[in-house]
Amino acid sequence: MILAVHLSKDDPTPPYEQLRRQIVDAISSGVLPTGTQLPTVRQLASDLGVATGTVMRTYTELDTDGLIRSSRGAGTTVVDAPKLTPDEQQARLDSITKTYVLDARLLGATDDQITQALSDTLETGQPPWRWRATPPEEGNPDGG
Repeated sequence: MILAVHLSKDDPTPPYEQLRRQIVDAISSGVLPTGTQLPTVRQLASDLGVATGTVMRTYTELDTDGLIRSSRGAGTTVVDAPKLTPDEQQARLDSITKTYVLDARLLGATDDQITQALSDTLETGQPPWRWRATPPEEGNPDGG
């Protein structure tokens, strides 16, 4: 599964907060499990096309919230993730599923193709995530 990180210049939310929310969601839903190594500040900033200060602020807030730990030489890793209630988990799953189906239909996929793609992904045993950072559309290099 790919952890798609996307910053939108059209969103009134500051870029660091857009990024923070996406990482928090990925941690709390288990997409980024405990021990997962996050990209370096410089790497993620470069991938997103934002200033390093934007990513640093996100990481600092996540560290303060107890969701990640950064250490010189060891990098930044996810620590114990907060657990979702069953209702929260189902709501998150419903939202992700609706987004997936909508995106697949926009690509012109049939219901059978969508179902097959999901089945294939579940059967492959792929790693739980990898980064795919999407820079903000046109705009300021710091994303805002």
